[in-house]
Amino acid sequence: MIVARAQGEIGEARYRVEIKAGNHALVADEPQRIGGGDAGPSPYGLLLAGLAACTAITLRMYCDRKEWPLVRAVVDLKFTHGESDSRIDRVITLEGDLTPEQRARLAEVAERTPVTLTLKAGVAIKTDVRHSAQA
Repeated sequence: MIVARAQGEIGEARYRVEIKAGNHALVADEPQRIGGGDAGPSPYGLLLAGLAACTAITLRMYCDRKEWPLVRAVVDLKFTHGESDSRIDRVITLEGDLTPEQRARLAEVAERTPVTLTLKAGVAIKTDVRHSAQA
């Protein structure tokens, strides 16, 4: 079962990538400090955006199903990459008249969102390189 598809294309514009994800068009780029044009999020920024979206959507779905009074959830993420380890720090701010038990449960739910579980488990990547007929 295919869960999502995306295609990225880069031309001669330095580091700018035109992305098609489903029916949506996005741009990725690198920051100016490393030679990009900062026309869109970096690849790691897009990774964090996917995790933030999955976390927020999952929390909303859970609260809707339980009829809990979640007014707003803000998911703030930071990716730190070091020589010996990498880590994503996630801070979730919940607004609404939620009990301490409900907040604790939502913290547990956040640890089991689909993208969270995928990142924690890792995922195999199979790469094929093809030659374009337009040469």
